Amino acid sequence: MSVPDVSARRIGELISLAGRGAVVTGGAMGIGYAIARRLAEAGASVVLADVADPQEPARVLSVETGGTVIGAHLDVADAAEIVSAAAEAERVLGRLDIWVNNAGIYPSTPVLDMTDDDWDRVLAVNLRGSFIGAREAARRMVDAGRGGVIINIASTAGFKASGPGVAHYVSSKHAVIGLTKSLAVELGPHGIRVLGVAPTLIETPGIEAGREAFRRAGLGEMIDTFAQRLPLGRVGVPDDVARVALFCASDLAMFMTGSTLLADGGDVAL
Repeated sequence: MSVPDVSARRIGELISLAGRGAVVTGGAMGIGYAIARRLAEAGASVVLADVADPQEPARVLSVETGGTVIGAHLDVADAAEIVSAAAEAERVLGRLDIWVNNAGIYPSTPVLDMTDDDWDRVLAVNLRGSFIGAREAARRMVDAGRGGVIINIASTAGFKASGPGVAHYVSSKHAVIGLTKSLAVELGPHGIRVLGVAPTLIETPGIEAGREAFRRAGLGEMIDTFAQRLPLGRVGVPDDVARVALFCASDLAMFMTGSTLLADGGDVAL
C-alpha cells in the first residue's frame, strides 16, 4: 500500500484533518495539550489521554475549537491501559488515523545514586509506553486499511547528552528516535507514516520542577543560561512543538517517514 501523490491538492486540503481520529497521550497539559489543540483546529476528533484527569482540559478544548475532544484516563506505563485506550478511542471516534506518543517523564537523578527502579520507571514511560502505543495504533490502522500517522515526541536529548542526572532520560529519547526509524520501515508498506519531533527546553508546568532539580544539584540557573545561548534567543513554548506535530500529521508531510524533526531553536547546532 503506497501513500498517495497529493501534488494536485490545495494547501487547505493538505493541512485539513477533517474526518480523522487522533489520540494524544499526555494530552491534558503542556506540549500534549498544545498538540491536541492544533489537531482539533485542523478538524480532527481528538482523545486527550492522560494519567492526570483530562476531563476539564478536554471540555475547554472542545469549546475553544468547536470540535470533538474527549478525555480518557491513561497511564502509559501500564500496557493493558494502552490496549484498552486504543480500542476505546477507535470505538468512540469511529476511526483511528493519528496517534501521538507524547507522554513522558523527566526526573533528575545523578547516575551514582540512580536505582534500578529509577531507570526502569523512565524507560517504562518514555520508551516502552511509546512502543506499545505505536503497536496498538498500528494494529488498528492496518486492520482499517487506510494508513495513518504515528508521531513520537522525542527530545534534543536524543541527539546528545543533555546534562547531568538524566542518563535514563537521554537513553530513552535516543531509543525513541531509533524506534521511529524502525517502525517507519516496518509500517510503511501499510501506508503508515512514523515521524518524531524533538523539542528543546519547552516552558511547561514541568519546567519549574526541572529548575528546582538543577538547583538541588548545585547548578543554579543553568536552564535560564541555556535559554540565552540558543541561536533563536529563547526556549520554546508548547505551540512551537504543536505546529511541527500538525505538519507531521497532515498530508503536507505525506512523503515523509522515519525522520525526527527538530523543534529546538538551534539547540542541536550548538
